[in-house]
Amino acid sequence: MYEAAVYRIRFQGAVDDSWNQHLDAGWTIQYANSIPETMTITGIMRDQAALIGLLISLYEVGLPLLEVEYLGATITGQRSGIEHQAR
Repeated sequence: MYEAAVYRIRFQGAVDDSWNQHLDAGWTIQYANSIPETMTITGIMRDQAALIGLLISLYEVGLPLLEVEYLGATITGQRSGIEHQAR
């Protein structure tokens, strides 16, 4: 809750390059050629407050959230072996 962790966030729609300001350089962005179009972003959030802030930003631009997956805690920027899925 108060530590950095890796998250995968999938939502309907896509964001433009201006969204790079919301994401650190280590985030990956994947586009799915499905209908409707979906986008998945994966990266480290410093804590759950930062995660909630990002989710609120997606909500404010009208992008429906499809999935948030917790991929594990981080140890000095590295992902640990902990795996847990939250939906």
